Amino acid sequence: MTEKLSDTARTTMIEPLLKDGWSMVDGRDAITKDFKFSDFADALGWMVRAGVWAEKWNHHPEWSNVYNTVTVTLTTHDVDGLSTLDAKLARKMDILAS
Repeated sequence: MTEKLSDTARTTMIEPLLKDGWSMVDGRDAITKDFKFSDFADALGWMVRAGVWAEKWNHHPEWSNVYNTVTVTLTTHDVDGLSTLDAKLARKMDILAS
């Protein structure tokens, strides 16, 4: 079962993400990031690739798409906060977007 991140795990797993464009969500134990692409097709293609990983890991993002921008929020609802799954999916999303 997934557990909420400890303070030590937050330092090692979330802080590097914050330096790479992710930010904490006000009022929630969650992280968010806007991904910008050249056009709608690139944004949608990235969502499909990221969605395959989310489904494989059974960890689904909160996200929305407006033309070339995808806004992602990650949190683990089962633990009411951030878990290793959020850090793992955030890193994968960053890799897929690069």
